[in-house]
Amino acid sequence: MSEFKIQMPKLGESVQEATITKWFVKEGDRIEEDEPLFEVATDKVDSEIPSPVDGVIKKIFFQLNALVPVGEIVAIITTEDDDSSEPNTEVVSEPEKPKVQEQKAKSEPVTVSSTVQAVEIKTVEKSNETKATRFYSPLVLSIANSEQVSLSELESIQGSGLNNRLQKKDILDYIEARKTGNIVKTPSVPTVQAKEAPAPAKASASLGSGDQIIEMDRVRKIIADHMVMSKQVSPHVTAVVEADVTNLVLWRTKVKDDFTAKYGDKITYMPVFIEAVARAITEFPLLNSSVDGYKIIMHKDVNIAVAVAKPDGNLVVPVIKNAEQKNLVGLTKNMNQLAEGARKNKLSVEDYQGGTFTITNFGTFRNLIGTPIINQPQVAILATGSIEKKPAVMETPTGDAIVVRHKMFLSLSYDHRIIDGALGGAFLRRIADILEEFSIDREV
Repeated sequence: MSEFKIQMPKLGESVQEATITKWFVKEGDRIEEDEPLFEVATDKVDSEIPSPVDGVIKKIFFQLNALVPVGEIVAIITTEDDDSSEPNTEVVSEPEKPKVQEQKAKSEPVTVSSTVQAVEIKTVEKSNETKATRFYSPLVLSIANSEQVSLSELESIQGSGLNNRLQKKDILDYIEARKTGNIVKTPSVPTVQAKEAPAPAKASASLGSGDQIIEMDRVRKIIADHMVMSKQVSPHVTAVVEADVTNLVLWRTKVKDDFTAKYGDKITYMPVFIEAVARAITEFPLLNSSVDGYKIIMHKDVNIAVAVAKPDGNLVVPVIKNAEQKNLVGLTKNMNQLAEGARKNKLSVEDYQGGTFTITNFGTFRNLIGTPIINQPQVAILATGSIEKKPAVMETPTGDAIVVRHKMFLSLSYDHRIIDGALGGAFLRRIADILEEFSIDREV
């Protein structure tokens, strides 16, 4: 028999601990590979952690609501011996729980794409200090041993499986590429983090007869702290324009049924807003930045985060990666998938990471306008208001005429440390122009 020791995975560059909010198994249960083991909550996202192997739950070290440091052993799974891997029969006693502060001090941010790690991987050489940041199957480890692929090399290979899981084909392709010298490794991406803000001052409130006290849930506390931090870090300025989106409204009315029939997804206005923002950012790249002290980090990829309201009333912000490279169909499918996954708590940590610009839709709630708070460490956020029919004056060959047009407000909050009014105003106006120039004859 072999044992797999399951660690608390690193669920993001800055995440050093997570809370176990649900166990799907108990000691003695049999579990299959990729079935959910437990659910964790961090300050970034809630996530289900799947089992890396088939086996029986031998030991669970932490109960519900336990705050567990990254890297701590959470459970042990006993598996049957596999000829393709070296058995790990080491007896494991309950680990001593390190102090959270010590864990934070010793940890360094690393990018992790997997959701499960094994603590002891005896089939991969451990002569260097490289640490596994994702789970490797016994078959992959056996191939790595026989072909002398080090752990550091394994960490650099892009996986094609779920959550960047390394498959047999991936490592075989890597070995073949290594022989020919044509190796492509996964680049590491530095993460820019806003400076931690001081704890906000508490305002005292008087209580009257019949008043009710409601404790904030975990997500609402995180949102509250993040919003306060953003206002303390960035000097916010908000600009507003009104856009005539009549052509866009008429186009969507005309094509929405055909679009759904052809692509299997409903077309909303949001993918068009994302497309317009991505186009405008390519012309005004400073809006796609982050601030690190007195340094400006200009991001190459346009990764647009979109605020999504969940059924519990909280807000999450999944990210559409490389939006500038996608057409309207791709943006629609990507947006619908992320929105549905966010509402059902089915997204991974990676789906929330890497945003460089944010859009929030006040129009969803029939609001005309809003002044959103910047999503740190980004430098700007766009709010889209409700589309309303309004009388407007238009020039005609016979003179001015009052006509009914579809109009909406766009408001841009930006970080005045690096974006001045001229730049912010020109960028916002460009988004409005792109929407106003939308062709009613555009093909689906």
